[in-house]
Amino acid sequence: MFDILVDYLSSIAPAYAALIATTFTWFVTAVGAAFVFFFKKLNRPFLDTMMGFTGGVMIAASFWSLLAPAISMTEGESFAKVIPAAVGFFGGALFIFVLDKILPHVHINFKKTRN
Repeated sequence: MFDILVDYLSSIAPAYAALIATTFTWFVTAVGAAFVFFFKKLNRPFLDTMMGFTGGVMIAASFWSLLAPAISMTEGESFAKVIPAAVGFFGGALFIFVLDKILPHVHINFKKTRN
């Protein structure tokens, strides 16, 4: 089944294949966003689980699409080959952490907790 789809998308014009892929991505995103209509209240454990899942998906996507190619393109051997990508990854994580701490934002429908 997958081979048939790949063969079909390879045989059509690239702009048309991009339109099909974009429409499919939009549809799947809309279906996922439609889940909001099935819940009357926010369920904190469910939300935490979904946030953890999406965080894992984004880390996997950043590794396979950005970090792995960066590591393979870097010159050097062993640990020296990983240093530029690791510094960039952890620098980005630190930047997001600092932004989360200094920018004001509201956690709607959640009780305030002190950390």
